[in-house]
Amino acid sequence: MTDWSQILALHGRIVWKTVNHFIEDDTDAADCFQETFVAAFEFSRKHEIRNWPGLLKRLATTTALKRLRKRTRQTMASVSVRDAPEIVESVSQPPEVAAGHELFERLREALAALPTEQAEACCLRFLEGLSYAEVAEGLGVTVNHVGVLLNRAKVSLREYLEPFAPPSSKRLRE
Repeated sequence: MTDWSQILALHGRIVWKTVNHFIEDDTDAADCFQETFVAAFEFSRKHEIRNWPGLLKRLATTTALKRLRKRTRQTMASVSVRDAPEIVESVSQPPEVAAGHELFERLREALAALPTEQAEACCLRFLEGLSYAEVAEGLGVTVNHVGVLLNRAKVSLREYLEPFAPPSSKRLRE
């Protein structure tokens, strides 16, 4: 029998950190946190779990990406004047901070636009710092397939983010 209070105590922080890579709103992050453990419970009823941190990171990544995709679709459909205070707020910040914040938001949008498996591999590798072998185990694919997924994700991200690159970095690539 699985001791869920122990799993929560041991791995809750990992799940929360993973979810917060994507979700800034605490309410949405808490929902993702809960959904992750519900999914883990359902998964554990049918499978033996050998790597709880790996499973929970993958489930947290998947849950957060789903919520991010949903929010991105809703945002695209409802951009309005009510967003003006956020824009005014960012103008009062130093340009580098505002540019960094905007780039991070673009990266979130780009990750949400990737195919699920590529986005998961990318997040597990680069945000969570897992090795290729750990990503492969978490996704249930080969290490070589992880390399393919990451390569495709990098190409897609580069293409998506190219229009937002500063002019000086564009000149360096030409």
